[in-house]
This record gives sequence, structure tokens and C-alpha cells, in this order.
Amino acid sequence: MLWYVRRIYRSREAVLTDNRVERRLAAILAADVAGYSRLTGLDEEGTHVRLRERLRGLADPKISEHRGKVVKHTGDGVLAEFGSVVDAVRCAIEVQRGMAEQNATMPQAKRIEFRIGIHVGDIIVDDNDIFGDGVNIAARLEGIAEPGGVCISDDAQRQVRGKVNFAFEDMGPQNLKNIVEPMRAWRLRMNASGSAAAPNEPPVGSTQALALPDKPSIAVLPFENMSGDPEQDYFADGMVEDIITGLSRSKSLFVIARNSSFTYKGKAVDIKQVGRELGVRYVLEGSVRKAGNRVRITGQLINAETANHIWADRYDSTLEDIFDLQDRVTTSVIGAIAPQLEWSEIARAQRKPTESLQAYDYYLRALASFYRFTPEANIEALKLTRTANNLDPGYAAPFALGATCYVQRWGFGWNIADAEDETEARRLTRRALELGKDDPLVLALAGQALGLFIGEVQEGSALLARAISLDPNLAAARFWNGYVQLYLGDGDAAIEQFQIGLRMSPLDPRIYLAQNGIAAAHFSAGRYEDGSLWAKIAVQQNPNFVAAHHTLIACHAMAGRVEEARQAWAVARQIDPTQRLSTVLSKRYRLRRSKDIIQRYAEAFRIVGMPE
Repeated sequence: MLWYVRRIYRSREAVLTDNRVERRLAAILAADVAGYSRLTGLDEEGTHVRLRERLRGLADPKISEHRGKVVKHTGDGVLAEFGSVVDAVRCAIEVQRGMAEQNATMPQAKRIEFRIGIHVGDIIVDDNDIFGDGVNIAARLEGIAEPGGVCISDDAQRQVRGKVNFAFEDMGPQNLKNIVEPMRAWRLRMNASGSAAAPNEPPVGSTQALALPDKPSIAVLPFENMSGDPEQDYFADGMVEDIITGLSRSKSLFVIARNSSFTYKGKAVDIKQVGRELGVRYVLEGSVRKAGNRVRITGQLINAETANHIWADRYDSTLEDIFDLQDRVTTSVIGAIAPQLEWSEIARAQRKPTESLQAYDYYLRALASFYRFTPEANIEALKLTRTANNLDPGYAAPFALGATCYVQRWGFGWNIADAEDETEARRLTRRALELGKDDPLVLALAGQALGLFIGEVQEGSALLARAISLDPNLAAARFWNGYVQLYLGDGDAAIEQFQIGLRMSPLDPRIYLAQNGIAAAHFSAGRYEDGSLWAKIAVQQNPNFVAAHHTLIACHAMAGRVEEARQAWAVARQIDPTQRLSTVLSKRYRLRRSKDIIQRYAEAFRIVGMPE
């Protein structure tokens, strides 16, 4: 495609021959067909007809609908001009969504996919055509966009920031052909349906690859329940969770957190895509069959870059030997991935949590309920942990999970913390620590409860640091440690922990916790615009998470965006009409920061009219 090369020379000629040439600032959208030469080679006439239909029936009407102007068709694409970059981005999204819908009914070989680039800059207008660097940059950005995707310049991203509910991913500085200086670019994240992912959506279906860690990396996908009984899903999920835990204790591995791996539950997956989305080299998948007292686990380890099988095996056992079965799977995976690992690391993964299989079963049921994130499921999870505790009073994990149930109901605003809840959470936490002082998950859960809920921040920080030392792959510990660091007044350390956790669990359904934490850290540092952006993302991820609404209110109010702050308060008040300033500052969120930060929160909440 040479149209943009010819335009460079025409624009230069225009400047040299006519000093009265018209210039204006505009948003430019450039689109062309990915793999057009290949498509025409397979079916020249059919490709031409389908492209014409897409342009006239979809792209051109959408451009007009969003107040844009089609400058010209470029052989295999279109060049358009907009007065607003927001309109240009919205148009691009609707075009790509429409393309994806039409492609869904087409054979792969006949699908036409656009790549779209958008830039805002100065253009030259001559004879109903446009030229100049602004046009050339849009064309170059289109060239680095993914098929079906949209790429925009840093200038364009700054103008749409906070004005569109689409998720952008920073591509960093890009060397664009014939553009002297590297330019920062942003990729608009698309989901599998061709729609733009909102900032709250995990990037499932994105083709962008995360950088691989500098050590062997693995994701364990949910195992298929082959028992023929959907009620046994919790058992299969529990097997996977324990295998993840065993693997993650090896400091020589980078292990994706359970919450991100489980976003693929019940879905047909492309292993290469999983590797790209999670940023791992290896993927473990398998199945669990439980029949009476017998259990069979099958597993296969796959290189996500090549989709080649590295190892596969089948394990049969009785329920009495279930932990030995998990150990055998874990040891086999570690041995297959990194034969050079120390056997001490493998031995560390072999840890039998309880002698009572019945207690373990109730613990797995409690976990399944806890992860449903509803008030009713929270109550059920707490009851199940108590049953597990009664069956095996020496089993640490249910005590720790029970304490975390109290943290969950408080954090989501399902129940205001009272003395009775605090007393019981403290009792469960202390008992868990007595029994599991070297178990990183127990330490992390205890650190969360003490540091965030009970208010013993320094001890909570120490417990979380030890948990991370024992299990560097424990993403939840990073999230909770981020909040503890916020409570201790170190916003930069908090952001670092949140970002590490996000990399370990990029598809985590609880990602809004980290997003809100980053927003709160920016608020603490006085970076209100950055805080507003992150808080808005967190609110979109979970509209019922009141803490994120509070952060959004505070950032908007202190940035002088009072009307937006009041709108955020109206939404928060609908979620929980009982909110009071004294409760928010002293009980629900336990803000143990400097006096200045607390005063700023109080000022912001008073601006929007929160009752005292």
C-alpha cells in the first residue's frame, strides 16, 4: 500500500507551491485490510466485493454517524477526518464490532479484518484531500495495529482519557517508519466479540502477549470434572488450587494465580492464546474423576509458545492418599519444566495439610462459596469453615479462611465491623497462626485480617512480608500488602505491590481491589487526575464496590470536579444509604494514614454532602 508515501510528496509540494494552503487540527482515522494481498491471491473478485460491502455498508455510515468525513477510499481501506478524537475512537470501535459480527458467519479464509490507526494533529487540506505528518502518523499507527484492533497515538489518548469507557494498553515508544522520533502508542483492548473492552474487563481474548518472566512460568487451568456430577466441581477446583499452591512455593517458578487461571473455567481454550494473555511459557491442563473412594487425575503439560506436549500422565489413587496424589502431579510438573530445580524446592511443595479428608472436603466447599463474592455465599463459607474446624481442630487453613470471611463482608460493605466480628476474626487469626506459622497462605490471610480489618497494621505487614518471602507467586498477598503499605503511608511501595500482583494475576476477578488501591495511592500523593482514572476503572470493574466509589469521590472533589464527585456520591449512596463520614473514616476503611490525608478525605466527602 503506497497511498501514504505518495501523500508525503504531495504535501511537501503543496507547501512549496502555495503559501496559502489551508491547515487545521483534526483527528485522523486510517484503516486498511490486514493480509489484503493474501486474500486477493485466494479470491480476487470475492475479496473486492466483500471489501466494498464493508466500506459502503459499515465503515462509511459509521463515520458519518459519528460526525466524521470520508476523505477517500485507499484501495484496501479508508481515510477519514473527525473534528473530535472521541468521535473517531467511538467510530473505530463500532466499525470493528460490526466487522467481527459479520466475520462470525464467514469461513476463516473469507474474513476481512481492518486495522485502524488514529492520531490527532495538524493537517494540510488540498482539493478535498488531506496530507501532512498528522495523516502519515495515523497511517503508521494503523500499520502496527493488530487485525481487528485499534492503535492510537499518545496525543489522541490524552484527549480521550476519562471520556470514553474503553481500556487502553500502553505499547510504549514505537519506531514508526519515516517518523524521526519514537512515538508512544496505545492499543485499544478488544475482547473476543470484537467489542472494545471496558477498563474494568480482564483482557480475555486479547492477542497482546505479556512479556515472559525471566524464569520458567506456568498457568494451571481448571481441570475438567469427569465425575458426571456437577456438584463435584468444587472437588476438581480444589485439586487444581492445591496443585497451584504446591507449584507456587518453588521460588524457581513464576506461577499465575488461581483467580486468573479460573477465568477460563468452562471455556474451550487456545493454549497459545492462554500463554499470550497470561504471559507464561507452560500451561498445565487435565481432568479429575471421582467415583466412590477412587480418584483419577490426568494431566498434560504444554509449551504455550509451540502447543507441543512436554509431558502427560495419569494418576490413580484412593481418597485416603489424595494429598500424595497431588504431590505426585506437582513433582512431575516441576521435574518436567525445570530438571535443574533443587529437590528441596520439590520437597517444599509436598505438604499434607490435614489428616481428616472430611475436613479437607468442607474446606474446599468453603473456598467455592467464598469465591462467589455474595453476602449469602459469605455466610455459607463461614459455616463450612466452622464445620472443617470442628472435624480437625489442628487444620490451619479453615481458621484463616474463616477470619477472611469477616474481612470480606466488611470490605464489601455487607456488614459494618462491630466488636463481636473483630473479636472472632482475631481469635480465628491467632489460632491459624499457631497451627500454620510456616504456611504462606495462612500467613497472608492472617496478615490481611490483622493489617486491614483488626487494625494491627505493623504485625499484618510483617506477616505479609514473610508470606511473600515463602511464596513469591502469591498474588493475593501482593494485593493485601499493597493496602497495608497504604495504611503505613508508603504509597509508592503500595503501587509496586499492586502492580506485581496484577502481573501475577492479570485476569483476576478481584482486579478492582488493586485498581482501587492504586487510585488511593495516587490520592495520597496528591495526583488526583491519576487517582480519578484508576478509581473509575475500579468502579467499572465492580460497580458495587463502595470503597472504589469513595476513592472516586475524593479524587474528583479534590481535583475541583465537584459535579462529577457529586454524581459519584449519588451512585455510592444508592448502594449503601447508611454511609456516614465517621463510619467511612474510622470503621469501614480503617484509614491509618497521616492526618493530612484523612483531612483531605473528610473535606472531599463534606463537599459532596456525605452526612457526618
